[in-house]
This record gives sequence, C-alpha cells and structure tokens, in this order.
Amino acid sequence: MKEAVQGIRALDIKGVSVTIPHKVAIIDYLDEVDDIAGKIGAVNTVVNRGGRLIGYNTDWSGAIAALEAQVDLKGRKALVLGAGGAARAIAFGLKEKGADFTILNRTVHKAERLASELGVHYGSLEDSASVSFDTVINTTSLGMHPNVHDTPLKKALLKDVLVFDMVYNPLKTRLIRDAEENGCTTIMGLEMFINQAAQQFALWTRDRAPFDVMKKVVVEALS
Repeated sequence: MKEAVQGIRALDIKGVSVTIPHKVAIIDYLDEVDDIAGKIGAVNTVVNRGGRLIGYNTDWSGAIAALEAQVDLKGRKALVLGAGGAARAIAFGLKEKGADFTILNRTVHKAERLASELGVHYGSLEDSASVSFDTVINTTSLGMHPNVHDTPLKKALLKDVLVFDMVYNPLKTRLIRDAEENGCTTIMGLEMFINQAAQQFALWTRDRAPFDVMKKVVVEALS
C-alpha cells in the first residue's frame, strides 16, 4: 500500500478508485479524508488536488440510491453480510436513513467491531437463519467471478425479502438468481456500481458524469 501511494504521488495520478480489500488500509497514507469517509472509516475514491491526496467514499451514497429506488429504508430490518469497507459504507447509510440492521461476517470479531461502533447487532454468517429481516445486502465477495457458484445465504432463507448484491461481476450472481427464483425483489450490484462510479467521475473531473454511456459500457463488458 505504501509503495502504491508513493507511485500515485510520483506519477501525479489525478484520481484513483480503491477496491477490496484496501478501502480501510489506504486511509493511513492519505493527506486528508472527507468528513463522511472519516465517519465511515473507509475510502473508495482518492482525488489528487495539487499534490494532496484526499479520500472520499461514494460507496455509501451509490448503494443507498440503489436501495431507495425500491423502498423507504426507515424502519427496514436489514441483514448486512460482511464487515469490510463496503459494509462500513452501507451500514453508515442505513444508520443515516433509520433502518434497523444486523451485521453478519465470517470473522465474527470484525462484525462485532463494526457493530459496536454503530450500536447494532452482529453475528456469524452461520447465524443468518436465526435473524429476522426483510432486506438482505451482500457486501462480501462471495459469488464474485470466478467463484460464481458461491453464495452467502441459503436459497431457503430468501422469501418475501428485498435482496441487494453489491457484487456486479457476474451481472446476476447466484444470490440474485436464487432470490428471483423465490419471487423476491432484487437489486443487482450494477446499479450501485454505476451510481458510485458516476460520483467518482464528478469528483475527479469536476464535471457531470455521462451516466448512460457508463452504464452501457459496463453492461457490454460484463454480459
């Protein structure tokens, strides 16, 4: 990480997108962190302003925009799967919108640490059957290419719930396919991916993102 950030500075790269698993670790190497990214504790966007590297987070607003296009989040009972940088972003957004949620993660102490910061419930991914929820948000990499047959939840648990998978490659993960087969409302990771990327574009260029063009390119690339 240290050498990568030194490279950004040396090459005067104007903008960087930060992805799994570096969204938390990169904070230590930046000159400044936006207030919201600081509260979340994760950065997915770096902007080089005159040699100063500033960290932002567009994951949370991109994800919340995708969710709010389907439901009112206030009072929703959500299950957040994962406890990394993306989970931090979505958890921040859910808290801001008044949702009630539980964080489940393979490594329980990570879920506990994030949950304690937010004052919410936590547990292991294996506890999913014992939690009441009407919304599922997968922030883990389970189901991501090339491991397209993996899924964080058993199909039997996906009944009368909204399922949002942040994984966007493949476009339809096994989690999304299982949910659709059970008649659930689904949100593919593509929606959040384009939303957060459009905001990144605006931060880097100070110009409006060509949203429709970006979406077309991504769909063609991943289809």
